[in-house]
Amino acid sequence: MERKRSSRHRQRYRKRKTTCDKIKDFIREFIAFMFSNVGIIGLVVGYTICGAFMFQAIEGTEASDDREEAIKDIHSARSKTRDRLWEITQKFNVLEEEAWREQAASEVLKFQMEVIDAINKGYDGVDDVKDLSETSQWSFSGAFLYSLTVITTIGYGNVAPKTEWGKVATIFYAIIGMPLFLLYLSNIGDILAKSFKWSYAKCCLCRGCGSNRDSRSVSPENSVAVQVPEIIDETDEQYEESHIESTLGDSVKDDTITVPVTLCLAIMVGYVCGGAILFSKWEDWDFLDGSYFCFISLSTIGFGDIVPGDQIYASKGLDMSFIFCSMYLMLGMAIIAMCFNLMQEEVIHKFRSCVKAVKNCCSCSGARDDDVDTAPIE
Repeated sequence: MERKRSSRHRQRYRKRKTTCDKIKDFIREFIAFMFSNVGIIGLVVGYTICGAFMFQAIEGTEASDDREEAIKDIHSARSKTRDRLWEITQKFNVLEEEAWREQAASEVLKFQMEVIDAINKGYDGVDDVKDLSETSQWSFSGAFLYSLTVITTIGYGNVAPKTEWGKVATIFYAIIGMPLFLLYLSNIGDILAKSFKWSYAKCCLCRGCGSNRDSRSVSPENSVAVQVPEIIDETDEQYEESHIESTLGDSVKDDTITVPVTLCLAIMVGYVCGGAILFSKWEDWDFLDGSYFCFISLSTIGFGDIVPGDQIYASKGLDMSFIFCSMYLMLGMAIIAMCFNLMQEEVIHKFRSCVKAVKNCCSCSGARDDDVDTAPIE
């Protein structure tokens, strides 16, 4: 009877839920999902996309105006230099070669300075104003890469806001985005570390990697069994079978399973080298420049001296270059976080093993001293 009353009471309580309560429950579930592992990924990607649209709207118009002005300045400087060179050629006789060379060099130097000023205003080699929208660094892909470099603290510096609203938006965008991206690295790095540790344990322990099993499956029971060899002889086979099954069944939760530091370093070096090969093909860099760019980016140093699409007449495939770089950075920083997590576990495991070894040595020496003291004197 009491159970029936309680069930009826629950049903009545559920029926009494108002719309406001339902909205509150939905908001709680939504917040819990957004801060879950899947939600964090979507939140970071969505936040970066929103930032891309925001910075494109704020800085895109200003950048286009500056580039139009730079193109007009280049056209004017080019025509003036051409006319001046023709005037110098008509003015000086063929016999006055040195004077002609001096005047021509002066005009060329002026033209070079005007080109530098135009580049500082945003000139990138495009002469037609109609092509500005296709080659702008503040296109959606360029703004997406900029937003990503802000929240990852890479900050190449080759693209920066020039308007007041753009600078203010960057400050508040970074204040919210940096903690969000750190949360993304923590969660995704932990997931990747557990998955990789499970795969490593399954591959190594299933195929009979005795060295890994012996060195990474040491437990307190094993250390006691070492001191009692006759027990090991009786239960060795049963222990090995049960240990392998338990390790494969719950290898992620087992603290004794760790991944070697050398393997983590090999993963990071391989990812950097793979990115170097792809960027060297895509951007016409050599392998050293590609490796340098990948390392500087993934380590969040971000000098900005070498960046994708930062070449004169590099308008072809500029959007794809920005998108590929953004994907490489998001995946790469998660892999770096995974490797750091695994290396931290390995170092802690080694340290604990050393502490246990020291304690065992001290306990063994103490036991021997007690045996010597209690031995009968003949």
